[in-house]
Amino acid sequence: MRAARLRRSVAVLISAVAFSFPPAPAVAHTAPRPHATASYGTTAPVRHIALQGAVNVRDLGGYRTERDRHVRYGQVFRSDGLGRLTDSDVVRLSRLGLRTVVDFRVPQEVRGDGADRLPTGPAVTSRPVQDRGLYATTMEVIGSRDPVKQRDVLGDGKAAKLMRSIYRAFVTDPGDRRAFAETLRDIAHHRRTPLLYHCTSGKDRTGWLSYVLLRAVGVPAATAERDYLLSNDFRAAADLRVREGLKQSGLMQDPDLLVPLQEVRPDYLGAALDQAERDYGGLHGYLTRGLGLGAAELAGLRARLVR
Repeated sequence: MRAARLRRSVAVLISAVAFSFPPAPAVAHTAPRPHATASYGTTAPVRHIALQGAVNVRDLGGYRTERDRHVRYGQVFRSDGLGRLTDSDVVRLSRLGLRTVVDFRVPQEVRGDGADRLPTGPAVTSRPVQDRGLYATTMEVIGSRDPVKQRDVLGDGKAAKLMRSIYRAFVTDPGDRRAFAETLRDIAHHRRTPLLYHCTSGKDRTGWLSYVLLRAVGVPAATAERDYLLSNDFRAAADLRVREGLKQSGLMQDPDLLVPLQEVRPDYLGAALDQAERDYGGLHGYLTRGLGLGAAELAGLRARLVR
C-alpha cells in the first residue's frame, strides 16, 4: 500500500512535466472571495481569483499601457491546472462567464493530474505545448530515489538550462507557435471571450503567452515581466510543500534540486526573447512572422482588450 502511494505521489508530481508542480491539496478556507486584489508592485491591482484547488488563477486585466490606457478586466484569465477544483471552486469559476478554456497541457499531464473541472458552458480546447521530453526525464530521475543520479541530471545549473531550452522552443517549435497563435486569435474574436488559458502550474507556457499578449496590446515590458514573475509569489507555499513531501517520502534527499523547475526566472523569459530576436528580429516579428498574426488581428486584440 505504501509503495502504491509513493508511486502515485511521483505520478502526480511529474504530471507538471517541465513546468513546475501541482497545486497544494484543497484545504478549508474561510469564505474566500471570488476576487482578491493586491498591488504586488504593479501599476494596477492584480485580481487574483481565490480558489481552493488552484493557486495561480488571475485576471490579466488592469495593467496600464504605454498610451495611458488600461487592459480590460474580465476578458482574459490565466491559470494553473483546474483538475482539482472543489465544488465551490466550480461555482466561483462560473461567475467569470467564461466562453472558452484553452488547455496547454500534454496528454501525460492530463492523465496524471486529471481533466479540468469546469462549470457548464465554456468550450474546451486542447492545445498541447510540448515538453521536449522533460516529463519522462523528471519522472525517471525522481522515481529512481538515487541522489547521485538526481544531482547528475538536475544539479550544477542543468535544471535551469533545461528550462531555458524549453522557453527557446516556445519560439522555434512550429507546434508551440501554432498553439499560441490560435489562442491569441481566439482572444481577438469577440465570440470566444471571456477566455481562460492554462497549463499545469500557470507559469511557463501560460506565463510566456501572458507576457506576449500584454506586450502585444501595449503594456510596457517591465510591467509584463512583473506579471510573469508573480507566479513565484502565488506558487511559493504550494511548491515548498511539494519539496517537503518528496524529502519526507524518501524520494529525494535534496529536493531543492527542483527549485529551478518550480520557479520562473528573468533569464528563462530572456531566453525566449533572445530567440525571438535571433529568429524574427524581436517580439513584433515573432507576433507577425512567427505566429502569423496580421495587422487586423493585432488591432483586434487591442480593440478587444484595451479601454
